[in-house]
Amino acid sequence: MTFPSAMKSLRLPRDAEVNRQSKSPSHGIEFQSTMSIASHSSPFPVDFFMLRLNLMSNFTKNGKIIHLGLCMPTICTDNDILNILKSTSQRQSYIGVEVETVRSHHNRFEFWLDRTFITLCIITSFTLVMLFIGTAYDFYLEHLREQKKIANTYTLTSSELKLDTAQPDIKSKNGKHGVYIINKADDPRSDSLTVSTNHPNSNKKLLNLIVRELLLSFSVRINLRIICDQSVGSDTIPVIHGLKAISMIWVILGHTCIVVFKYSDNMEFRKSIEKDFLFQTISSGAFSVDTFFFISGLLVSFLYFRTNAKGKLDPLTNGMKGFSAGFIHFLGLLFYRLVRLSVPYLISLGVVEVVMKWFHHNSVFEVPALDHENCPKYWWRNILYINTLFPVDEMCMLWSWYLSNDTQFYIVGAIILILSTKHFKIAASVLLTLLTSSWLTTSYIAFSNSHKPGSDDPLALFDKIYDKPWTRLGPYLIGMCAGWILFKKNCQIYMSRLTFLAGWALSIGCLIMLVYGLYESDLSPIAGAAYSSLSHSAWALSLGWIVVACSTGYGGIINEILSAPILYPFSRVTYCAYLLHPIGIRVMAMCMDSPFHLDTIVTIVIFLGQVVASFALSFFLSLAFEAPIVSMLRIMQKIVDFKKKQRENSSITPS
Repeated sequence: MTFPSAMKSLRLPRDAEVNRQSKSPSHGIEFQSTMSIASHSSPFPVDFFMLRLNLMSNFTKNGKIIHLGLCMPTICTDNDILNILKSTSQRQSYIGVEVETVRSHHNRFEFWLDRTFITLCIITSFTLVMLFIGTAYDFYLEHLREQKKIANTYTLTSSELKLDTAQPDIKSKNGKHGVYIINKADDPRSDSLTVSTNHPNSNKKLLNLIVRELLLSFSVRINLRIICDQSVGSDTIPVIHGLKAISMIWVILGHTCIVVFKYSDNMEFRKSIEKDFLFQTISSGAFSVDTFFFISGLLVSFLYFRTNAKGKLDPLTNGMKGFSAGFIHFLGLLFYRLVRLSVPYLISLGVVEVVMKWFHHNSVFEVPALDHENCPKYWWRNILYINTLFPVDEMCMLWSWYLSNDTQFYIVGAIILILSTKHFKIAASVLLTLLTSSWLTTSYIAFSNSHKPGSDDPLALFDKIYDKPWTRLGPYLIGMCAGWILFKKNCQIYMSRLTFLAGWALSIGCLIMLVYGLYESDLSPIAGAAYSSLSHSAWALSLGWIVVACSTGYGGIINEILSAPILYPFSRVTYCAYLLHPIGIRVMAMCMDSPFHLDTIVTIVIFLGQVVASFALSFFLSLAFEAPIVSMLRIMQKIVDFKKKQRENSSITPS
């Protein structure tokens, strides 16, 4: 049933209709008079009501959901609107109307009465002030360095004037005491916490330096330079940056299509475009998240083994051995991760709650999720990263399932890594057991629910398969194995020509088959269960080959593309982009006064716009909240190192 016909079926009784104009001139005068009266303002206040109706017709098998907007007197309640619709629909024998929801838009949402909004304003204001102070202080130090350079330019050497005007060698003059080393000109924070550990005023100097470093942590110029740096460290795997940036764009594509399809007036467009072969790129978007799981596992493993080999984890344990040392290692790793992730995460949670509350009261559309209700109730589950252990209907910020799973995987991975330093075989056995258990669990759930990956909606079993940690663990564990291989071989592996050609052919072929192989397929329950359990791990294995090959000199043009320096800045803000991009997509859709009328070009334009907007917002969130936190964590690490050296020096100093 079309919308105009539905409106006709819901017309008011005959006596309430405007009299039709006849051929008589008198009727024409009456019509003009009616129009004149209608042009004046309403004698009573009116407001807007949105109704969600389920139309059941004798001529159609299934009901039709429509959204109807009514301009009614403000004094009307939701029950009044229901009674009006019931009395109207009863006049039509061939159609049944079921009113599912009524939303009155005159109950406006007041920002300044919302505690979450006020808290966000306070935090944002404080952060902006700190950004201004930190940036101004950075420019002040830069000015001092420039003045010093100018002064040194016009300073004569002692050999020319027979005077000791040259700057003395401070280190040799002070002997073993040492001094604070001035920052490098290009980065005021590099190695800036180098202080003598046995100088009488070392603690006072350390305190002053900590204050200085905390201020510089908020410098927009320094943080922007770090984010946009076109170089990577020796301990970094460059190909990772390309995988992260491309996967983030893929995630934005999938979420954009989900939202715009929901708020379109030509729903048949989706049914037709889903039959297109290339649409598998969108429907297979879940593999983009597996890429992030794989990268997380790889980096955790690779960096842990390399850092441990250099002995840089020792300051955390303060000489403890055995279980105590391992437990302190675990707490240190977990603390670093939670602090780094939680601040931008909390800001995003608050924004989602406030924005969805506003749209619930003001948008002509229904909100896509119940964040306006769930976030005030269940935000603590997000902060504890356990929201995937509860029903999806109670989840705040639906896309945060990835963060919860990744954090839970990190805890499991950290335990395995700490165990591997002393008992490698036991750790490897635990990893293989978890991997096998994940496969078996996923296949059982898919089989018991008759899930068919090729024909079913990819999100059909969201609450049973898609977001559960025990079904998505495989790529993370495989990433850990790839990280260990790169560390063990020191990124140097010899391959014959046949080996690396076969490896590339198999990996690329596997990736293509996973994305496009289910086109117009109809898998049996057993085959569907096997595909559901093994496909994500197969994706990670293929990525493992790409990373290992590119990191050991067998990447060729693919390595050049994925390691392109232009991708580094986008890779560094993918976390913030992941947090923010669904908010931008929702805002774009919910601000519309009418549904989208979609076609391929419109969808592409919306997607490209969301990519630009998402990364632009992510740069701001990273500069304001993520980068300062990362800098503060580095300061804490330097303080730990300093205190350890201070204790060592005090223990060997003769009494």
